Amino acid sequence: MKIVGKIITLVFVAPSNIHGKGVFSKQRITARKKIGELSGMLISKQAARKKVKEQPAIHMVELWNGKALDCSEFRNELAFINHSCKPNCYMRNINNLVEFYALRSIKMNEELTCNYGETHHDGKLPCRCGCEGCIGNL
Repeated sequence: MKIVGKIITLVFVAPSNIHGKGVFSKQRITARKKIGELSGMLISKQAARKKVKEQPAIHMVELWNGKALDCSEFRNELAFINHSCKPNCYMRNINNLVEFYALRSIKMNEELTCNYGETHHDGKLPCRCGCEGCIGNL
């Protein structure tokens, strides 16, 4: 078992207008600034897909190398970043790390959002971002 990621000091978790809990900035974050690394346990992609079928409301990121980052137990604040069709952050996978960066300047107390891209929901989960041009489902 390998746990990756770090505690993030730029953000806090609070109720979200998008869905459940969200991540919000404690201060202004400049464009292109690294916000932090998602923490979780590295597991195989096969184990991740099995876990997602058994427990659909889960924090999981599939990586390019046949592994996945399971954030259901060993997570930090970034596990609560909600999807948006017009996000202010982006996710980058480097080796076994999932990093988040600001796409643009983010105001203090603004909710951080990321476009999830393809998900295990196969288009069956309604998108709740409320943005103009929303894709409708994840």
